[in-house]
Amino acid sequence: MRTIWLSLLLSAALAASIGEASAGETRAGQILDRFEHANQWRDHVMVAAHRAGGMQAGKTLYPENSIAAVEASIALGAEIVEVDVRRSKDGDFVVMHDSWLDRTTTCKGEVAERTVAELKACRLVVEGTGAVTDETVSTLREMLTATRGRILINIDNKLDVESLAGMIAVARDLGMADQVIVKENLWNAERIAKVKAAMDAIGGGFQFMPIVADDAVRDAGFAEKVGRAFSVRAIELINWRAGAETLTETGGPLFSPRMRAVAVRGDWHIWADTYAIANKPGGFLAGGRGDELAVQARLPRETYGFWVERGVTIIQTDEPKAAIGWLAANGFRVPYADEARPADPASTASIN
Repeated sequence: MRTIWLSLLLSAALAASIGEASAGETRAGQILDRFEHANQWRDHVMVAAHRAGGMQAGKTLYPENSIAAVEASIALGAEIVEVDVRRSKDGDFVVMHDSWLDRTTTCKGEVAERTVAELKACRLVVEGTGAVTDETVSTLREMLTATRGRILINIDNKLDVESLAGMIAVARDLGMADQVIVKENLWNAERIAKVKAAMDAIGGGFQFMPIVADDAVRDAGFAEKVGRAFSVRAIELINWRAGAETLTETGGPLFSPRMRAVAVRGDWHIWADTYAIANKPGGFLAGGRGDELAVQARLPRETYGFWVERGVTIIQTDEPKAAIGWLAANGFRVPYADEARPADPASTASIN
C-alpha cells in the first residue's frame, strides 16, 4: 500500500512539474514549436508583421522598424516581426530599411556614414504623416533584447551574406538565436551552394528561410532541392505582379498543388507576402492579392483567404490586425496557451 501511495505522490509531483513548465514556457517558445512543426499546425496561419508592423486600416500608426511598432504587433498576437538590418559607421548592426536616413528619420544622409551615437540623435517619423516620435534608431541588440521570449524575429539582411554571421553572434550572445529567422534569395544551384557555405560556416541554432520568386523559378522541384539542402522550416514564395496584370487566379507556378505536396513532405511552411511596396502595383509580391485588396477594397477573403486556400500557413503583412482578425473569425487561428479560445467560427459572423 505504501508503495502505491508513493507512486501516486510521485506521479502527482511529476504532473505538477510538467504543468509548471508548460505554464512557464515563453510565448516565443510556443511560436517556435509551431514554426518548427508545420505539419502539426496546418490549421493555424501565423502572421508576420512587415518592418515590425505599425499600420492599421491603411494608416501608419508607428514608425517602421521601431520598438513601438514591435510592441503593437506583439499586443495584436503576431508571431513574427520582420526587421531590416544595416551597419553603422562604427560597425554596429542597426535596424533600418533604407541606406539613407531621409525617409524614416529627422536626419539626412547615409546610415553607414554615422556612428551609433550619431544615429541615436535621429528621431523616427511616421510615414505618411511625417509625425516626429520619441522613437530612435535601434541597434540589433536593443531590438532583440526588447523581444526576448516574446516573438520570433525575421532579419532582412540589407548587407552581404557574410554579414549574417555577425548578426547571429549578437543573438547568441543574448541567448536567443533560436528566436531568429534569417533569409536569402535563392534562384539556381550556384546560389544555393554559396548561401549554404555561409550558413554552414555560421553553425546551427537559428532558423534559415530561403526566398524563392517566380521570375526566376517556375518549378516546385527547385523548392524540394532547397528544402533538402537546408532542412528548412519555411520557404518564402513570391508571385510577382506586372503593372497591368489582373489578379492572379492560381497564385502562379509556385503556389501549385505540387508545391503544397512538397511542403507537406518536407514539413515546412509556405510563406506568402501581402505587404505593399512603394511605387509598385498593389499586391506586387502577391499577384495583386495584397493588403490593399484586403483593407482598402474591403475584400480580405480575396487576399488572406485566397492564400490560405493555396496552402499558405505564414502571411507577412503590413496589416497584422486585419489579417489576424480575418483569420481568427474564419477559423484559421488556434489559440496559444495564454489566449482565450474564440467563439466557434460557425457561430461567428465571418468578415467578407
